[in-house]
Amino acid sequence: MTENNQPNPDNRSDNVEKLQDMVQNTIENFEEAEDTLQFASNDEKEQIQAKNKRRAESIESMRSEIQDESADRQNNE
Repeated sequence: MTENNQPNPDNRSDNVEKLQDMVQNTIENFEEAEDTLQFASNDEKEQIQAKNKRRAESIESMRSEIQDESADRQNNE
């Protein structure tokens, strides 16, 4: 029995929508974490703030990727 290990075709048709969902989810996580800061210990606050810094960087990267994907989509229509 042989396996056919061919990669799936590159389907980028819904990348913009997926990225927008990811941005929205990350923003929600960011806001929820900010809400918990008032109840956190000093160590927890530092961890939350560091994680939210990484989240902000991720949001910026995803938004840039959304622009790239959107431009690519328009060029291919």
